[in-house]
Amino acid sequence: MRALGLDVGSKTIGVAASDELGWTAQPVFTVRRTNLRADLAQIKQVIDERGIDHLIVGLPLNMDGSEGPSAQEARKVGDALAEQVKLTLIYWDERLSTVAAQRALLEGNASRKKRKEVIDQVAAALILQGWLDSRSRSEE
Repeated sequence: MRALGLDVGSKTIGVAASDELGWTAQPVFTVRRTNLRADLAQIKQVIDERGIDHLIVGLPLNMDGSEGPSAQEARKVGDALAEQVKLTLIYWDERLSTVAAQRALLEGNASRKKRKEVIDQVAAALILQGWLDSRSRSEE
């Protein structure tokens, strides 16, 4: 089982992938958004190269659990990509994932420049790892 995690933002999309066993998530790259077709083409290339079969898209819910414009954009990207690649699509609550990614990078003493380059990838990895961990707990 190989899964791909996405952290969809207005300017970037962080991409992370699981290992072959579906135990760990690793950051892959950040898509600098231009238009939906070009954005999806970059992600589809990773899906094809890595043999991905599950697509986990972070859903940035408001703190009260409602969906705002950011969640609608994440659904737009997730639905369009799933339609193209015919994968299992799962939306995962990603509240505060970027905050957690920022904290992890700060604790790792990453420079400001490095944090800016990888923050979306790390957030995608945290989203994907959360889903992977929930699967392993439910299988126990």
